Amino acid sequence: MSSANGHAPSAPSEFPPPVASPEEFIKRTLDSADERIEVGVAIVGGGPAGLACAVRLLQLLEGDPKLAERLGEVPVAVIEKGKSCGAHNLSGAIMRPSGLERLFPDLNRSEWPTYGPVEKESVYWMLSRGGVLPLKPTPPPFRNHGNHVVSVAELSRWLAARAEEAGAFLLTETSAQRLLVSGGVVRGVRSGDKGRSRDGEELSNFEPGSDVSARATVLAEGTWGHLTGAAIKEFELASGREPQVWALGVKEVWEVARPLDRVVHTLGWPLRYRAKWREFGGSWIYPMGADRVSIGFVVGLDYTDATVSPHDLLQQFKTSKLVRQILEGGKRVGWGAKAIPEGGYWAMPRPSAPGLVICGDGAGMVNVPILKGIHYAIHSGILAAETIFEQLQGGGSDFSAYDQRVEDSSIGTELYRSRNMKQPFHKGFFLGGAITNAMVLSKGRFPGGRWANHPDAQAPMIVAGKREDYPKPDGKYTFDKLSSVYVSGNATRDDAPNHIRVRKQVPREIAETWRWMCPAGVYEIPDDAPSEGPVDIVVNYTNCVQCGAITAKGGRLTPPEGGDGPLYTIT
Repeated sequence: MSSANGHAPSAPSEFPPPVASPEEFIKRTLDSADERIEVGVAIVGGGPAGLACAVRLLQLLEGDPKLAERLGEVPVAVIEKGKSCGAHNLSGAIMRPSGLERLFPDLNRSEWPTYGPVEKESVYWMLSRGGVLPLKPTPPPFRNHGNHVVSVAELSRWLAARAEEAGAFLLTETSAQRLLVSGGVVRGVRSGDKGRSRDGEELSNFEPGSDVSARATVLAEGTWGHLTGAAIKEFELASGREPQVWALGVKEVWEVARPLDRVVHTLGWPLRYRAKWREFGGSWIYPMGADRVSIGFVVGLDYTDATVSPHDLLQQFKTSKLVRQILEGGKRVGWGAKAIPEGGYWAMPRPSAPGLVICGDGAGMVNVPILKGIHYAIHSGILAAETIFEQLQGGGSDFSAYDQRVEDSSIGTELYRSRNMKQPFHKGFFLGGAITNAMVLSKGRFPGGRWANHPDAQAPMIVAGKREDYPKPDGKYTFDKLSSVYVSGNATRDDAPNHIRVRKQVPREIAETWRWMCPAGVYEIPDDAPSEGPVDIVVNYTNCVQCGAITAKGGRLTPPEGGDGPLYTIT
């Protein structure tokens, strides 16, 4: 294999981002007591995991008023970098009901923020733009009868209201920039500054960040959590584990003329099957009530053609006869993108450290073959709350019991059962699919063992021909990236500091990889860039919707100023 210029292809991992040191994300001394914000428990992330943790912890504290009093005026604080809880949350999504049942056992399902249970489902093998092959009976991983269709952004807003009613203090528009570590124990987080210029200078509205000290810190940041990465390195939580691998999902929400009566999944086209391309993924189409549907496409980030574009794959997928029939006469009303951890059981880090627990997607709690993670996020938040509560009652900060709780729960048992599901697809789509089917039928026992993961950024990239297949945006049915960013509600200041770390001068195939991969058009190759040799890439970071894909493919996403980024409402 060689690149378009004839030399051996480069991998993004050969061009690591300019990060001074891990200490950049760790603060080892706390500000004086009169300068810091003291809370009982600091929860970073206002998604399902963090909010479930807040709700469950406050339920427990209601039965122990003495402990609640010892935790101070703010027993539970949720730190969320988006404009509101849910603003940065995106998923397909079909949710198993077990998490909400456990969190709110007395609540009627009719009161849940869902679009109701799944009653019908179809799975298709996409042969081409015009051909489909129904897969019957429905393959086991795609059976969703009784599960609920949700918008995870709406779910998070609903959970935030429940948490606030219970007494949680929601610190929205607040980024968590550094982990506070003293004496080998996590003591809280440092919030980010606000009101700095593009060059880092203090503007007239400047507000410095603060130390938020806590007796327990919960990292529920979702995919590619900034502080989660720092904690994993600081406490060697991934020692002995496989590297995490990722996929990128791009989603649209449409108002439609005709209701969709079932959930739809597809495999195959427009992905290519040969092992050399390493293209693994598929689509979903879910009903959101009578007048809306969500449609999305997911592709693994270990592909090798630099011109693979998840956003454009979704546009290409929409040109199929199957999708046209569903969307015809409709209008796009929402768009967004998010990375998804796909490494499975072997890639999960140890989820606790002194003073700290990690929940949800940040700990890799996603079951790839069944396309589920929301109920795991909720369950992990509940388990974290119960562990923290027990320790705080005795004045301790050893939360290692959380590790075994996760292992013994449905999270650990189900992820172990599907522990080797993604790895076989390196052998090609058909052979990988056959091996995976054997694993599903045997509940992971055959083929057994431990299959290795390989970091996405280590895949050598070539500039090949996938880009030639993408449809030209028409602004009505297929769309370009910049108009899609507008639909996301992105509100990053034009003069905000850059929150993306990448090498600015890289080989052409790496620059093309970032340009095509990014769903928001962040990475741009100048028109006068040389066709051979290094390329100076332009980073339009104010377009960023914080999907996290760049961290998987050779860069580093750090938190922007609090309140920046997308404002998802129905994703």
